[in-house]
Amino acid sequence: MATRLATARTSRQAFTPEATTDPWWRSAVVYQVYLRSFADGNGDGIGDLAGLRARLPYLSWLGVDALWINPHYPSGGADGGYDISDYRAVDPDYGDVADLEALVADARALGLRVVLDVVPNHTSDQHPWFQAALADPESPEASRYHFAPASEQPPNNWQSLFGGPAWSRTPDGRWYLHLFAPEQPDLNWRDPAVAADFEQTLRFWLDRGVSGFRVDVAYGLFKDAGLRDNPGAYSPTLFGHGPEQAMTWNQPEVHDVWRRWRSICDEYPETMLVGEVCLADLEQVALYSRPDEMHQSFSFRLLKSPWSTEAFADGVRTALDAFGAVGAPVSWVLGNHDKDRQVTRFGGGEVGTARARAAALLMLALPGSAYVYAGDELGLPQAVVPDEAKQDPIFHRSGGARAGRDGCRVPMPWNDTAGVGFSGEALSGERAAEPWLPVPADWDRFAVSRQTRDGGSMLTLYRRALALRDAHPALGSGEATVDTRGDVLTVRCTAADGSVVRCVVNMGAGTTLVRTRGTVLLASTTRVRRSAGSIALPADSAVWLTED
Repeated sequence: MATRLATARTSRQAFTPEATTDPWWRSAVVYQVYLRSFADGNGDGIGDLAGLRARLPYLSWLGVDALWINPHYPSGGADGGYDISDYRAVDPDYGDVADLEALVADARALGLRVVLDVVPNHTSDQHPWFQAALADPESPEASRYHFAPASEQPPNNWQSLFGGPAWSRTPDGRWYLHLFAPEQPDLNWRDPAVAADFEQTLRFWLDRGVSGFRVDVAYGLFKDAGLRDNPGAYSPTLFGHGPEQAMTWNQPEVHDVWRRWRSICDEYPETMLVGEVCLADLEQVALYSRPDEMHQSFSFRLLKSPWSTEAFADGVRTALDAFGAVGAPVSWVLGNHDKDRQVTRFGGGEVGTARARAAALLMLALPGSAYVYAGDELGLPQAVVPDEAKQDPIFHRSGGARAGRDGCRVPMPWNDTAGVGFSGEALSGERAAEPWLPVPADWDRFAVSRQTRDGGSMLTLYRRALALRDAHPALGSGEATVDTRGDVLTVRCTAADGSVVRCVVNMGAGTTLVRTRGTVLLASTTRVRRSAGSIALPADSAVWLTED
C-alpha cells in the first residue's frame, strides 16, 4: 500500500516562526544529543550546554534540521537525567536557563530548531512533591503519586522495566509505584494538579523559543484505576508492550492529555510533539499522532529489527500504512540512547559498519522524519564499559545480568588528541577532568576530525545523503512503495512533481544485479559497478537511483 505524505522541505537559513507556513517536522532530520556525552565546555568531564553551543556549527555543516536534547533538568542522577526534581530549571552540571536560551538563539541563527525532552510519567524521588508526600500521607502532594497502604505484599503483580517489582516501601510502610527505578515514582495523572503543573512547564520552555518536545513514556501516565494485576509478567518483547501489560500502559485516558498539549503547541507557531510510544501494535502507536494529538510518535520497528529483508520490509510497510491511516508522517529511528549501537546490532566490525551505512540510506530515503542519534553518523560501535564504571540502573538492578545502556552513551570523539576532544580546558586552567564515562582507547579512529578528511567515511556518507535529501523532493517526502525480491529490498519514492528515487538495499550475502536506466545519486559503498542497463550491488549495501 502506498502512503502519501505532504511534502515539506526545511530552509537551511536562519528562520523566524513566521518565515514558513510549512510543517517543518513532517520531513525533518532531527539529531539526538545525549547532553552529558556530547561536548564538555568547562573541562569537568561532563557534557554541557556550553559545549553543545560550541558544536552547533558542526550540526549545521552536517545538514540536520533540528536537535533534540536529552533531559537537561536538575535530577537525582538515578537514571541518566530521567529522574527529574525540577522541570523548569537546568541542572548546574549543564549550565542554567540563560545558557539554554543562548543555545536556542544560536541554533536559530544557524537554521536549527531545538526540541527538549519532557518526562511526564514520573519524577525523581528528590522532587519536592514526593518529599512532601513522604513526610505527610495526608498532604495534597501524596495524591499526585500512586501510594497503597502498608501490607505484607505489594498491591499487584506489576513489574519494573528495570527489573524486580514495580512497588517499593516508604519508611512508614506504605507502598509506592515506580515502573522504572525506585528513585522514579510514577505520577498519578488522575490528580488535576499534575496536568496543570505540566502545562506550566510546557509554556515555560515554549516561551523561551524551543520548537517542541520529545515526550518520554508517552504511552504511560495513566494506569488501571483499580490497580488490577497484569495478565502477564513483564518480559522484553521485540517491538514493545502488548496485552500482557494491559493494566500499566496505553490506557484510553492518556489521549486526552495529548489533545490538551497539542492545543498548547497550537498557540506557538511551528512547534511540535513527538512521543515515545513503545507498543507492539503500530496501529495503536499511530493513534497517538492523530490530527488533534501529538504531531508524531516514533516507529521503532527498524530499531528493533534484525538485518533481514523480510523484517525491514515489514517494518517499513506497517509503519507507512499505520501512520498513513491517521494522516501522520512516520518518525523513523535506527538508534537512540536506549539501544545498542546499530553497527554492533548489525554484526559488528566491517559487516556491521557496511549494514549501518546501508540502513542509513534506507532511513533517509523514506517519507517522514528521521532521527539520528549522536555518534551514529560516525559509525560508533557499542563501547565496552567496565562494570565498575557503569551507571545504568538496568545493569545494577539486574545484578549484572543485563549489560545496560552505558555502552551507547560514551562521550563523542571529536578529534584524535588525548581525550578525543570531548572536554575543553578546565575553567581553572588545569587539565580537564576524566570524562564521566571512560572513553575506549581506540575511540580516536572514529573522530570527527579524521572522518571529515576521508571521502569514504561514514560521516561523509551522512553529509552527502542529507544534502541530497534536502535537494531532492522524492527523498523524505511524497509517496513510497515497498518491494522485495529475495534478499533485495526496494523502496520507490515518488515526489509530488513526479520525480522518482529508488532506494535499493542488498541484504544478502552476495552481489546482486539491479536493472536501471537512471543515475546513481549515492551508494553506501564505493564497490558499486555499472554495466549496460544495470549495476552490480554488493552484499550489505544500498544505492539511491533516479528513474530517467
